[in-house]
Amino acid sequence: MAFTVVRFNLVDPDATPEPLAARYRAALEMAAYADGHGIDTVQTEEHHGTANSWLPSPFVFAGSVFGATRRIAVTVSAVIGPLHDPLRLAEDIAVLDLLSAGRLVTVAGIGYRPEEYEQAGVEWGRRGRLQDELLETLLQAWTGEPFPYRGRTVRITPRPYTQPHPLLLVGGSSRAAARRAARFGLPFFPSAHLPELEAYYQERRAEFGTDGFCMMPAAETPLLHVSEDPDRTWAEYGEYFLHEARTYASWQSKDIRSAVRSAATTVPELRAEGVYRVVTPEECTAAAAELDSLVLHPLCGGMPVEEGWRSLRLFCDAVAPGA
Repeated sequence: MAFTVVRFNLVDPDATPEPLAARYRAALEMAAYADGHGIDTVQTEEHHGTANSWLPSPFVFAGSVFGATRRIAVTVSAVIGPLHDPLRLAEDIAVLDLLSAGRLVTVAGIGYRPEEYEQAGVEWGRRGRLQDELLETLLQAWTGEPFPYRGRTVRITPRPYTQPHPLLLVGGSSRAAARRAARFGLPFFPSAHLPELEAYYQERRAEFGTDGFCMMPAAETPLLHVSEDPDRTWAEYGEYFLHEARTYASWQSKDIRSAVRSAATTVPELRAEGVYRVVTPEECTAAAAELDSLVLHPLCGGMPVEEGWRSLRLFCDAVAPGA
């Protein structure tokens, strides 16, 4: 049975505040609908200073989803760890973990856009050390016991719902990220299908004598949109998929490896590439037998809300029950 995901990053290149507010409300309504139809998780992420309003506050969004749902998880994949105050993040995650009764999953990465660090006033060259401090602080804070922090003793309350701590994974595509996950005894979430990096993580875990596991994406993790007529959908809405693909590609260097990586510059190229796929309900059901996860992206690239709803309803009604 495939793991089912509905992804939201709230991108909208043209939105003024009123339509963007409507998009946010629609995303919450969609999350509630997905919750009622057995979808496993809502996935969201963090980016800053973009021209297309890419979501900058994933935990605020996660809290809103938890308020509108009862069982679905929210996966923040990923939070840019070094941009956050460690103590405040420990408190925020603990509160969300309590509100949701353990439904929050946090993947902590270090990001790959220097401009985000510049905007936050954080030194790019210190990102590894800051990430180490963040992870250490989170794990100590969630015990509820006093601990030394930057020359003083602190204690964080409330304690989270999930024990020994909320689900926290280390994300990335580098050996440094894998080694960091192994050293802290945390699960590792590679940003792409990288078997050699999983092997390195397991080697370092044995070296450090820590627990942990690897949650590696499959070799294929396409972003899906469900339609009764894929040709029509590509013709009418292909530019929305392309906008997001080109935005994401512009942030990636040769050293960044991602499960979602497109080199397309036109809609036909994007369709042929297969990273973004428009599929019929029957094709999506068939894909569920071959893919580890089905990732629906109903509001991709500023997609009109009505079209996003069509995709989600088809997915939930015709695909998800048997996925």
